[in-house]
Amino acid sequence: MSAPLEAGERVLLVDRKGRRYLLTLKAGGEFHAHHGLVAHDELIGKPEGARVASTGGATMIAYRPGIADFILKMPRGAQVIYPKDIGPILIEADVYPGATILEAGTGSGALTLAIVRAVGDAGRVISYDLREDHSAKARANLESFLGKIPSTLDLRIGDVVTYEGEPADRVVLDLPEPWRAVAVAPRLLRRGGILCCYLPTITQIAQTVGAMREAGFEEIRPFETMLRAWHIEGASVRPEHRMVGHTGFLVTGRLFGLA
Repeated sequence: MSAPLEAGERVLLVDRKGRRYLLTLKAGGEFHAHHGLVAHDELIGKPEGARVASTGGATMIAYRPGIADFILKMPRGAQVIYPKDIGPILIEADVYPGATILEAGTGSGALTLAIVRAVGDAGRVISYDLREDHSAKARANLESFLGKIPSTLDLRIGDVVTYEGEPADRVVLDLPEPWRAVAVAPRLLRRGGILCCYLPTITQIAQTVGAMREAGFEEIRPFETMLRAWHIEGASVRPEHRMVGHTGFLVTGRLFGLA
């Protein structure tokens, strides 16, 4: 049985229409929405899944948010990578416990958060971003979800092509011009390691694939993922009217070097 909700914890409130609200509980605090007010004290000490009524009569369920809930609601400076793409990135790039991951750019920290959790206490994540404000926003988001920046994470401001440490096991890039990093891939990525790039347009992917081939990558695979929810209510079974279609393209490849 999970512990009751406590002051200082993040809680997700979901109303009957599926609208979701992320808040941090505070003794004496209040949550205001268009359907009324909910006192935080009504939630503190309650079990997960407790239902609470607003002053406007709306009933909402309260529970601790998962990582996907947090990513979709967290403050952002740069556009985040959505959970539907984060999952395939972790699997297709084979991010495993104990791995050393080189990431750029950090952005708002959504992918960074998922990678840090995936590599575990024995892994290491080195994340670059050119913009100090993006790095600061990512740091705040990571601290909000994890409590503190873990010792396994090294947030850096700068260009990933300047990296001069030991080659990483995996390189994950969310950059407008990843081919710049691909050109120096043998310095960034160990032989046999996997590169994964996330890009919004197919022309960027085409240029990236070309650079990967020139750098000696093999098993190159560009793809995209789509997510469609379904409405199921009795005999009414149909796709939802809205779906998360294109968000970005992914391309992965293994570095073996030129013959």
